[in-house]
Amino acid sequence: MASESVPITAVAELAGVSVATVSRVINNSKPVNAETREKVEAAVAQLGYRANAIGRILRKSETRMLLVLVPDFANPYYAEIVQGVESVTRDRGYHLLLADAPQRWERGATALDALHNRLADGVICLAHIDPESELHKEIAPLPWVACSEVMPGSKVPHVSIDHHQAAVDAVQYLLNRGHQRIALITAEEEFLWAQQRRQGYLDAMARAGIAVDPRWIQTARKADYADGHMAAGALLSLAALPTAVFAVSDTLAIGAIKAFRRAGRQVPQDIAVVGFDNLPLSEVFEPALTTVAQPMRELGAQATRLLLARLAGETPASLTLAHSLVVRESA
Repeated sequence: MASESVPITAVAELAGVSVATVSRVINNSKPVNAETREKVEAAVAQLGYRANAIGRILRKSETRMLLVLVPDFANPYYAEIVQGVESVTRDRGYHLLLADAPQRWERGATALDALHNRLADGVICLAHIDPESELHKEIAPLPWVACSEVMPGSKVPHVSIDHHQAAVDAVQYLLNRGHQRIALITAEEEFLWAQQRRQGYLDAMARAGIAVDPRWIQTARKADYADGHMAAGALLSLAALPTAVFAVSDTLAIGAIKAFRRAGRQVPQDIAVVGFDNLPLSEVFEPALTTVAQPMRELGAQATRLLLARLAGETPASLTLAHSLVVRESA
């Protein structure tokens, strides 16, 4: 019967191995051959043994817990990244603690308390932190990595894509298709990635010699489906409807398409739409969404590897992963 009081020595005796070997398997601290690992895991399952996490913290000053700060749990983009994080932590013997990133970063925030009180060994941050803030200077020496959001000038390593170039590629695709009245739906512009995507749009249009009507740029509060729907409604009110839209997220793009369709506009016949992220929904949505694909799970996996390298005392370099344009039916 499962019990938290089962001693580790009982597991070792049943598996026919040493206590040290059982510890290696449970903590995933050193390599163990497959046959031995299976014996230990079978003994653990049979006896219902649970490792004493508090005891491990006291002995080794580590929790084997990583804190992941998520700006918006409702956004499927972040869910994909977290799955990438989990794919690495699962194999390395770490567990995840997911926390909603606070709107205002202040001393005493729960997330920072988790670090300072050693409730987590390190942090993967998907949220925005002002690189000029005093708080950023305070957390910079801590075991911390940024994922998706870039912090220029910071010593904190990050994993991201080239958001500016990705936006240029998306707009250039529309230009190559003959569009000139190209609108932008953007959001959450406190994030550097949103600023870079906006600038990529503006630069691509400038290179094409097209003056951007300020009314073509709609800035939503958040990157939700409803926000995309509202932004599209503002575009529909224009006397001359743009012939194409570049949205800085798939959620905004899908919300916009729904608004266009409800207004009797066909996509892409009347107005083409390009999104950003390549969420799983973008392929099954009708019409299937043309979008910039960024490797969301790989972003999470690489961020985790960077953090584990920091925890091991290394100084890993930041990474910029490749993006691509996935052409489907919407543009």
